[in-house]
Amino acid sequence: MGCDMVLLLPKASIGFKPEYLDFDRGIRVGNLEENERITRILKLALEARHQQDFVTERYGRGVFWQWIGFLAKANRAAKPISSHISFGCSKFFIMVDREERCFQCGMQVERGYLKAPGEYPRCQLQEDWDWHRLLASLKAGSKMEKELRRLVCQEEFVIAGGGWDEGLTKYGKSSFPPMNSLRKVLEKAGPDGWAGFQVSYPMPEAEVKSSTGVDLIESMLAIFEETILLMNFCMQIQL
Repeated sequence: MGCDMVLLLPKASIGFKPEYLDFDRGIRVGNLEENERITRILKLALEARHQQDFVTERYGRGVFWQWIGFLAKANRAAKPISSHISFGCSKFFIMVDREERCFQCGMQVERGYLKAPGEYPRCQLQEDWDWHRLLASLKAGSKMEKELRRLVCQEEFVIAGGGWDEGLTKYGKSSFPPMNSLRKVLEKAGPDGWAGFQVSYPMPEAEVKSSTGVDLIESMLAIFEETILLMNFCMQIQL
């Protein structure tokens, strides 16, 4: 994979370091200079590439975050019911999987809850969420199937989906699923738990540690570029 997106930012100005992807604590975002923060670097690159504003979301607190997402602000604004929240939007994401000790980068669509707890009413699936477009796209012979097959079988991406608390079902090159089977896995996720869908490229810990900061940024942006079609199949706008 190759990508020129990072060239929109001077390489000499990028201070991100591989050790900021910490496989024991998460993604370091605190106590850093602006040019070292992955959130700022990726957001600026995405906005320059797509000529529109992006919103940064995260899971975690303090110095280390576990997951970071980037969504097109225009896609959120286009939602008649859910324009005030980000859960309904497809996102580019990065995360450190501390159990499998790999760095993951790609795209994600969330379902949220079908029956949200009383304290989290905004997290309940609404009719204008991108989740519905995702499910509708998972058909045999569809453009979505063609693109997923290319990414998984040729580029070695991984599909993961289902309920977060139940354990995501994962598919790779040797287990690429029929679209109806994938859709059933997503649809059967428990209503009382958080569910979603990811297509990501995994980078083992050793690969991350042997790379430079600029190499990693270029890889992340190249992965985002590879998943744009998937994002467009699910969103109300087009990147």
